[in-house]
Order: sequence, then C-alpha cells, then structure tokens
Amino acid sequence: MPGLLRGVARTAVVAGTATAVSNRVSRRQASRWAAEQPQYQQGYDQQYEQAPPPPPPPAAPPADDPIALLSQLGRLHEAGTLTDEEFAAQKARILAQM
Repeated sequence: MPGLLRGVARTAVVAGTATAVSNRVSRRQASRWAAEQPQYQQGYDQQYEQAPPPPPPPAAPPADDPIALLSQLGRLHEAGTLTDEEFAAQKARILAQM
C-alpha cells in the first residue's frame, strides 16, 4: 500500500507541476498578445473598417452649344413666341456664358 500511495502522490505532484507551468505559459503568451494587439488592431481597422471612398460626383451635364442655343432663340423670336425684350435678355445671358 505504501508503494501505491507513493505512486499516487508522485502523479499528483507531476500533474500539479504541469498545470502550474501550463498556466504560466498561457499567462505569458496572453500578455504578449495583449501587447501586440494594438498593432494588429490598427492594421485591422485600417484594412477592414475604413469607409470606402465616396463615389465621384456626377458629371456635370454637357454645356449646351451657345451657337445652337442662339439659333433656337432666333427661331422662337421669329415665330413670335418670344418678345423683343425676352429675346434680348436670353441672348445676353447666352453670350455672357461664352
């Protein structure tokens, strides 16, 4: 029986030592990872949580050809749709944009 108790005691000591060493290694590893985590977290933030760039603004509508606008304005004036004052005002606006 004393041999059996000695074997059980030895097993308990070995198991306890192994557990203590394992816990110490785990704590040391966890502290290393915690120290390195901001570096990894920053890389993660930059890589995955950064908002995508906004889409480019819509293209401005193409500017109307001033010559075509003046021609159309002239036809409207000849047809009587525009008065002389309206024609002059629109013509001045178109010419100012050139």
